[in-house]
Amino acid sequence: METDVAEILLRKDAVTLRPENPFKYASGILSPIYCDNRILMSYVKERTKIVDFFLEAIRKNDLDVDVIAGTEAAGIPWAAWIAARLNKPMVFVRKKQKDHGKENRIEGHLHKSTNVVVIEDLVSTGGSSLAAVEAVREAGGDVIACVAIFDYGMAASKKAFEAAKCRLISLSNFQTLVDVAVKKGYIKSDEKKLVLDWSKAPEKWGK
Repeated sequence: METDVAEILLRKDAVTLRPENPFKYASGILSPIYCDNRILMSYVKERTKIVDFFLEAIRKNDLDVDVIAGTEAAGIPWAAWIAARLNKPMVFVRKKQKDHGKENRIEGHLHKSTNVVVIEDLVSTGGSSLAAVEAVREAGGDVIACVAIFDYGMAASKKAFEAAKCRLISLSNFQTLVDVAVKKGYIKSDEKKLVLDWSKAPEKWGK
């Protein structure tokens, strides 16, 4: 599964590797990788495979889920497709509480003490994902896992999920993607270490 997902991400340009001409994030950090999984929505065959892999991950990890929760905004379509396939209720979690109307943070109806799986498209430092997890917990839901399409594998993310006592399951990861990228010719073999070093210390990479 990890390899198959990595191949889809690379083939459909959801992930671009550019070690010799790195991307610059809004934070100022330089990066050899840019990930935009939202592009997969436009490819029916590939998005169906990704949903299949989500369902496989839920099944293989024995996640007894009652409700599927999507993160705003990129996690919402995946959560909808997964919930439909599982015939389960769905909610989505806003990044911030609304400042008007009912001032909802969670849209949809979430019963207390229900088992919730949070769906993400991408996990980097884990901050936004865990904010959604905390919002579900505050609303009375029991988050049994966060399942993401892709995980950068940052140490900060691992520590954050461990501290939050939240299980993180990823369909694919940075190490696997880089291995596939070298094998398929997306990057040269001598660029592999350069790319992998980024996830160890993103703020220092490229300086």
